[in-house]
Amino acid sequence: MIIQILIFIVSLAVLLKAADWFIESAEAIGLSFGIPSFVIGITIVAFGTSLPELATSIASVYSGKSDVVIGNVVGSNITNILLVLGFTAFVGKKIVLDFDIMDIDMPMLFASAFFLYIAVMDQHLSILEAILFLVALSIFLANSFTGDNKSEKVEREPVSGRTWLFFLLGGVLVYFGSTYTIDSLIKISESLSIDPYFISIIVLALGTSLPELVVSVSAAKKGKTSIAVGNILGSNIFNSYAVMAIPRFFGDLKIPDESISFHMPFMIAATMLFAIMCISGRISKWEGAILLVLYTYFIGEQVSSLL
Repeated sequence: MIIQILIFIVSLAVLLKAADWFIESAEAIGLSFGIPSFVIGITIVAFGTSLPELATSIASVYSGKSDVVIGNVVGSNITNILLVLGFTAFVGKKIVLDFDIMDIDMPMLFASAFFLYIAVMDQHLSILEAILFLVALSIFLANSFTGDNKSEKVEREPVSGRTWLFFLLGGVLVYFGSTYTIDSLIKISESLSIDPYFISIIVLALGTSLPELVVSVSAAKKGKTSIAVGNILGSNIFNSYAVMAIPRFFGDLKIPDESISFHMPFMIAATMLFAIMCISGRISKWEGAILLVLYTYFIGEQVSSLL
């Protein structure tokens, strides 16, 4: 137990530093190609920070604990909205949206959550449904790079080899840091005889959402709120589609009753609340506090179910 706690502390420190390197270099590289900051957040940064979810989900299928996949996806999406967005808004005092995300981006986010719920209501995800998930993700990506509302003018500046090195190093360390963080958390939880699904919905989801939290808070403190919001949008869409679909090609996925009856409806409700808060074009500090209270309630419900 003590060794696993030490591994957790070290890997978490590596993860935090690597995430900072990753966002700085990713933005610089994206801007050098003329990509707007919102698009950088919703694609490059979002997908980079979602790699831990994908890696741990594939590993869970190989280890015979495929119910961890849905717990990881749903738990991470809830954590991203309630904890990451809430904490970012609270720490940054407010989040101002530079783009209108209500026309396409937010509907795509809600569609991904609803599509996921409909697809697994029968407690089974078919190969065809997994393929459709990836097609939907491709449509989202195509829109992100071609949408008219992402047409801000960006001054292109060349990037150095050092920037590329830190981008690659940051991405690799985010992956390994997250992997060892999650591995140690799972071993600690298993030593306490906690069900793997509940480990994924609480502990694993929180652990794999740490990159999103670090990246979003770091971006908000630097006044780059468009990256913070784009990161959460992109991460959740990537989780619902890619993180759910790709592991399906490695084996069947188990969908527990709890995910259908409570966790996914709660995820859809959190997504709707996110959309409502974005209508005004800004998310205030106190709205962030509301999200944090809801996250506390969600965790409290999961802990009480274990007692």
